[in-house]
Amino acid sequence: MASPSASAMLSAWERGATQGAVERGLTLMTLAGPETDRDSLASLSIAERDRRLLKLRESCFGTRMTGQMSCAQCGEELEMELTTTELLALGSPQRTDLVALGDDYELRLRLPDSHDLSAIAGVPPHQAVRLLQQACVVAATVGGEKIAPHLLPPSLVAAAARRLGEADPFADLQLTFTCMGCGHRGQALFDVVPFLWLELDAWAERALREVHTLACAYGWSEREILSLSPLRRAQYLRMLEA
Repeated sequence: MASPSASAMLSAWERGATQGAVERGLTLMTLAGPETDRDSLASLSIAERDRRLLKLRESCFGTRMTGQMSCAQCGEELEMELTTTELLALGSPQRTDLVALGDDYELRLRLPDSHDLSAIAGVPPHQAVRLLQQACVVAATVGGEKIAPHLLPPSLVAAAARRLGEADPFADLQLTFTCMGCGHRGQALFDVVPFLWLELDAWAERALREVHTLACAYGWSEREILSLSPLRRAQYLRMLEA
């Protein structure tokens, strides 16, 4: 994947600054697929969204990722290290077209997408889970007869949810860590959208500081400065510090 321009990254950062998590994920996706309309991007499964965002992360910032987390046992700050290569090696989302479950039930399933996440935003967690599970049941039959998804037994809906989780390599992605302070072994959830957003936010602050410095020194416009390669911008900044 080609790296997006600095101007495109700043525009995405500006749009995403006031957005919620779901919309922010879509804004980041426009950097990964600028030729695709937003509704089509929202219709991609969350699994596919995350896979594309990991590839975008590679093109913008490289494969090595670091972050901070707190030990739940002692509160010590720990550094997390992983690579996009490791995460992408988990695989692509599997097909979930037709699944036979239990007593003559057949369900046609799909993985959740951004439309689904938008629909449950603000809904109490226990209701949101049930609504999301039902939304991912495209059709259901029992003994060959159609049945409305909301009439499915809770145990069957839960089994369908497990099947969807198995089909999505990034669903509930937990990173295992050992605290160097107290020895506690635990897990931390990894979510690519907030992780990538924090990186873009930090990059945007640095980029705008560079623009400010070079504009004050040379009178160049933001467009002219951003059109320079990172190497050339860095060289001009070094000369100003000399």
